[in-house]
Amino acid sequence: MNRRKFIKGAAVAGGATAVAASTFPAPAIAKDRIEIAMVTTWPRDFPGLGTGAQRFAKRLTDMTDGRMQVKYYAAGERVKPFDSFGEVASGNAQMYHAADYYWKGKHPGWNYFTAVPFGFVCSEINAWINFGGGQELWDELAGSFGLKCLPCGNTGVQMGGWFRKEINSAQDLKGLKMRIPGLGGDVMAKLGASPVSLPGGQIYENLMSGAIDATEWVGPWNDAYLKFYEAAKFYYYPGMHEPASMLSLGMNKSWWESLSSSDQLTIKAASHTENDVMMSEYNAKNGSSLDKLIREQGVQLKRFNDDVYDSFGEAAEEVFDELRQHSSLSNRIHESFATTRKDVGHWMNISDQEYLTQRNRVLGVT
Repeated sequence: MNRRKFIKGAAVAGGATAVAASTFPAPAIAKDRIEIAMVTTWPRDFPGLGTGAQRFAKRLTDMTDGRMQVKYYAAGERVKPFDSFGEVASGNAQMYHAADYYWKGKHPGWNYFTAVPFGFVCSEINAWINFGGGQELWDELAGSFGLKCLPCGNTGVQMGGWFRKEINSAQDLKGLKMRIPGLGGDVMAKLGASPVSLPGGQIYENLMSGAIDATEWVGPWNDAYLKFYEAAKFYYYPGMHEPASMLSLGMNKSWWESLSSSDQLTIKAASHTENDVMMSEYNAKNGSSLDKLIREQGVQLKRFNDDVYDSFGEAAEEVFDELRQHSSLSNRIHESFATTRKDVGHWMNISDQEYLTQRNRVLGVT
């Protein structure tokens, strides 16, 4: 080929490429980027709750190679902890990470999508959400507030709480000022206690000052981190109020519906992954943390006796009766919950429960 013709042809081709590049929408990749503001009810870097939310935010960003950019805001960094709901429902932020029972004042049905007294353990609530109609009811409730919610973590069976005095009967609960949110707080109120709702970051100072007499929080890993043992030495179990606290990824519904199906599936995958990972982390760390609390901090581990637990049960039934009368949706949520609790609970009683009882008996585990 003539050298001049080759160079001229190459120049023309190069020019065509340059023109094509200049006419191709330059911000095509940037245009596809989805900026997400995520607010939470947890202090930054708080073990489990906060770090799990942060892990989800990073996972979603990493899963999309940065196309979904999640900007994480811990409690108080953008809005106050309990203002997360309004921030996302209004569209000012796209996501929150929280315990949905914080919104019980807006509708009592929210309680069921975190934890309720004598409710689900983790495997049961997952069964309800995924296969028992729970997600559909959650969608109905959340949708009425302009939200879409997904499970995004679980802390498992919680401890009964920290008390300054021993609890030997229901009478010992009368007049007690206790930090306990959700329906668990309503149960305590039925028994004469005064429930108080506080964000996690404010519990220690209130317990130390005597503004509250007792508190529940999560379990040994988290409770040791907040040093509740410095103010109260009696640590009771098992918690009736939160047998498996499922945490929620709440999203603005209009924003959610604007996403492509593949983007929605990616968010679901990231959220459900954190739902599993967080529970694994709590199971891995609670046991050793409890051992240290007893050995190193002089904590007295106490079990609620059957009389106290029976009182919890009677009060819980009163709370549920009142809740069901709130609305048709509240009643339908409770009925669905109760059906699943019976069906899955019966199976677990002859599977997980019996196996663990026999395994621990043989191994001498107490």
